[in-house]
Amino acid sequence: MRARATLALVALAMAGCAASTSERLRLPELRTVPHVDLDRYVGTWYDIASFPQRFQRGCAGTTATYTIRDDGMIDVLNRCHDGSLAGKERSARGRARVVDRSTNAKLKVSFFRPFWGDYWIVDLGPDYEYAVVGHPSRDYLWILSRTPSMDGAVYEEILGRLREQGYEVQRLNRTLQPSGER
Repeated sequence: MRARATLALVALAMAGCAASTSERLRLPELRTVPHVDLDRYVGTWYDIASFPQRFQRGCAGTTATYTIRDDGMIDVLNRCHDGSLAGKERSARGRARVVDRSTNAKLKVSFFRPFWGDYWIVDLGPDYEYAVVGHPSRDYLWILSRTPSMDGAVYEEILGRLREQGYEVQRLNRTLQPSGER
């Protein structure tokens, strides 16, 4: 566990030295959704697609579950199966806090205390059937759904809005989910 934490610290330090996608492409500030009802947002989400990240390498059947705590913070439980849907389950527990109370769309999340990362909700279905989570650098991106699969037309519409925001959507990897969708 100590080696993992050290590796995470080194990765964060190195990321601080590199130009982000937003800086490299001279993009305007990332826009979030106007408002998030946290009571509707909490629950389980399926990872439909995401930018490759070291901490998710080899994951299948990835989910994120959010629960509001009594103190107003949010518990985060990320799960996936190692290598295949039949693989051993891996999990990571974290916490999140809202940093923009006027919209609830900008949060900070932490899996390694005392480090916090931006978690911005940049797209959200009208019935909270999908959500898109990004980072102001545009180097992190997750397309989430309440179900293990997503209608292809909805997915393409999301990609169009992400392109308008300057995301390099060709970097997205589809996540294998129990429905067999990839």
